[in-house]
Amino acid sequence: MKNILTVDLEDWFSVETFQKIIAPKDWLTQKPTVESATDKILNLFQKRNVRATFFVLGWIADQYPDMVARVAGAGHEIACHSYYHRMVCSLSPEEFKADTNMAVNAIFKACGVHPNGYRSPSWGIRRDMTWAFEILAEFGFKYDSSIFPIQHDIYGDPTAPRRVHEITVSSGKRIIEIPASTVMVFGRRLPLGGGGWLRQFPYWYTRWGIRRLSRENMPVIVYFHPWELDPDIPRVDLKMRDRFRQYGSLKTMEYKVENLLSDFDFFTVSEYIDSLS
Repeated sequence: MKNILTVDLEDWFSVETFQKIIAPKDWLTQKPTVESATDKILNLFQKRNVRATFFVLGWIADQYPDMVARVAGAGHEIACHSYYHRMVCSLSPEEFKADTNMAVNAIFKACGVHPNGYRSPSWGIRRDMTWAFEILAEFGFKYDSSIFPIQHDIYGDPTAPRRVHEITVSSGKRIIEIPASTVMVFGRRLPLGGGGWLRQFPYWYTRWGIRRLSRENMPVIVYFHPWELDPDIPRVDLKMRDRFRQYGSLKTMEYKVENLLSDFDFFTVSEYIDSLS
């Protein structure tokens, strides 16, 4: 079974850990790493002849339009990851609409693509946020990948469906929800295949979990960020837990991604959706 390969195209300073430390107005003062790390990812994908879905931050599209165009030109799917990397659950409907509009316009200007998919920064949408899905439908998004069906101190919807499912909004339009992957262990949902979970957990766990879900006919949503493949990203003084989340096991990430590309087959989100019909 093929799994779904995704990249959240953003730089190290935009993540939730730094929301109260490095404001968007200060992003241009930080040392960027996104271009070199993205080139590394594109080279890895080219060697393995694999295509992925890149959820592009609108701010990144405005600052690095040529890079976003290179990603699209290499045959990868372009999707939307907001403009300022603020969790949707932290925004009002009006703020979400404005942020999404800026992001879609920036992405289209950079590469000529109107994205069909959306992913909230930091998995910041829950099932009860019907207004968010209404807005996504208004913008013409066909799918969303913003729900993480686990319990977590920052995000999560622990009773949400673990499988891909449809959400129907009041207008009658449907959005396909592709939740982050989890595996059941002794009746408990454990995260699998992405971000800090991929980086911090031993590779054998990820490989085991993907094979386990494959037997359940569930593709795994692999996701990571360009900065996670750069062990030399700038260090910021953080509390111990946040420091571990941000910097832990960075040196192992490229090795783990390379192993994933060697051990499993992947396609984009849209290719997966097309395979369902």
